[in-house]
This record gives sequence, C-alpha cells and structure tokens, in this order.
Amino acid sequence: MALALNSIIPLTTALSLSTSLPSPRKPSSPQFQLHHNRRQRGQIVQSAASSSSNTAVSDVKLQLQEEDPSNGFNPISTFASAWSEFARNVSGEWDGHGADFTREGCPIELPENVVPAAYREWEVKVFDWQTQCPTLANPDEHILLYKNIELLPTVGCEADAATRYRIIEKNIGGQSNEVSAFAYQSSGCYVSVLPIQDKGTYKLLELEYCLINPQDKESRVRMIQVIRIENQKMLLENIRVYCENWYGPFRDGDQLGGCAIRDSAFASTAALEASEVVGNWRGPSAVASFSGTQIVSYGPPLFGLNVLQELLDNSEQSSVRDESGLVLLPKQLWCSVKETKEGDTYSEVGWLLDHGRAITSRCTFSSTATPKAS
Repeated sequence: MALALNSIIPLTTALSLSTSLPSPRKPSSPQFQLHHNRRQRGQIVQSAASSSSNTAVSDVKLQLQEEDPSNGFNPISTFASAWSEFARNVSGEWDGHGADFTREGCPIELPENVVPAAYREWEVKVFDWQTQCPTLANPDEHILLYKNIELLPTVGCEADAATRYRIIEKNIGGQSNEVSAFAYQSSGCYVSVLPIQDKGTYKLLELEYCLINPQDKESRVRMIQVIRIENQKMLLENIRVYCENWYGPFRDGDQLGGCAIRDSAFASTAALEASEVVGNWRGPSAVASFSGTQIVSYGPPLFGLNVLQELLDNSEQSSVRDESGLVLLPKQLWCSVKETKEGDTYSEVGWLLDHGRAITSRCTFSSTATPKAS
C-alpha cells in the first residue's frame, strides 16, 4: 500500500535550534532519565506515515510542507542529531484537556457515571477530560514511551483530589514497539500509525498527529483519527483532540498541573470557520521514505523493521483545499478523510495559527486500501 504524508507549517516562523544540552546518562531500566531546561523556541516541522494490515508497503513516504497563500519559499534545515533534539523537545509532562468528537465534528459528552452529581443537577454538560501525557524519549536509542491519562472531572479546582479514570500507554520503537510506522522531526512533532483492531469484515487504524506551535514550543495539539477500512474503502470513524502545554520535566505523571494549566476546556467552544482554510496554499515540503519490504500486521509487533524515520529533503509544493469533507473543530483545528479522483484516500489534519498561516499533515493511501499478498 503506497503512502504519502504532506505536512504544512507557517512560512514566516522557522528558526534554527542552536542550543546544545548535555546528553543524559543512559539508564539500566526502562525509566531512563532525561533532564529538561526551560523549553526554547525553534524551528517547527511536521511528519507522518501510515499502512494497513498484513500489507506489503511500497514507496511509503512522508512529506512536510510549510503552507502559506503567498509564493515565498524558505528551505527547512535538517539537524544532524534529529532524534536527540526530538527527545529533548518531546519529553516532559504535558497537561491539558482532551475531548472526543463524532466524524461530523460534534463534541461527545463524557459518560454520565464519571460526571459529578452537581453538574447533572445544574444540567451542565461536560465534554472535556482534564488530561496528562507524561512522555519520555531515549536520546540514545529510538524509543518513545508516553501515557494518555484521563482524570475524573471535579467541581471547581480540586487538582489535589483528581483521580485517574483511564491510562493508555504507548510504546514506540524497541522490542515493545506497537506502531507500524512513525515519523518525527527534531522540533517534537510526530505522526504514528497504529493498527488497533481486526474485526474480520473490517479493520481499524489509528493515526495520531502531533503539531507544535512554532512560536511557542510549550504548546501543542494532538489529533487522533480512527479510520475504518472496509470493502477497499477508508472512512473516518471518530476523532480525539488533545490541547496540551508543557508543564515540566518528565516525572511519570506524579504531579498535576491542576489550576496552573494554561488552557481551559474547549470542546463546546466555537469551531473554525471553513473560509479560513479553503483555497490555494504553498510552501516548502520534505519527505521521509519507508522500505518497500516492510510488512504491517495487526498481530504481535514485528521486530527488526525500520518503522521510525526522520524527515529529510526540501522541495516546494502547492495544495488546494475546498470545503468538501472538512471536519471543523474548536481551537482553530480541522481534519478530513477524502478520496481523490484517482481512487487514493488521504487523511489530513491542520491547525490554523493565524490568518494565512497553518500547520497541516497528510497521509495518502493507495486506491486499494486492503491487504496485499506478502
């Protein structure tokens, strides 16, 4: 299954990271330590990749593009030690809020059994989880561990009494690798592709996109699309959005941001206007290619496959976006899953940072979104 990803970032805000931090000591346990100085602003670049179950993946590539209505072009530099920079930028305690949305972009209420009685009595609808995402990347090995933690909602600011409702751990790289493809850039942006269920008649694929604000490296969004693959068609099932801020060095989630969290609940706020993102866009792009011999499976993870790739190379690319199929979300976010005239299907997410400035990522699948004989 052929795959391409197109990622777009603002044309006017690329800065090179030049700060050098000491390399941490490699630990003897999985909880390797990583010390963080205060986050520093720097260049923003996005990446991604994807695949399908039991599929021979050929010509898989990742594209990054800065998108702007103008015709200007600024090349994006590549760091020699991109993974070490990525580890420094992605690791830490990321606190914020998360919410689920339907495929049409409507927010989904939290289960009634987790909502405090006071909210029900006041007829207040609750859509957002307070979340934590403790993240740790090993700077010496291509291993990334993180947890999506949802906290039970409370009445008022009761951070000290917050209780964890659900914890979902993710393992990227190494012997515990769970993803079929993962692309990253030194800024801390990444995209992962994870086959999550094989129901026989259909399969589910999870695409997770992480976008960082180029003007504030302590602010990011993560969007997760669940894709249903059935009868050679790829359809969007649902969407989850996390809006997060870097709260401090990695502590495995033992400390809550609580009332210090800079962002508030967002799921029921106004959605992005389509007019802000439709039209012609243009900017630099970059590509990461994956081996054509990889086999992606919903079974146990496969070892020895180079499923982690760095974004490389630069080129200029134009893109055109219309309102068809756009799912408009709060926080100036959008996403879509569309089929092209050629029969390909692409998944796209985007974050409008300012009028005419956006970060977007795209994964493109070949016209037969079904397993091929390996």
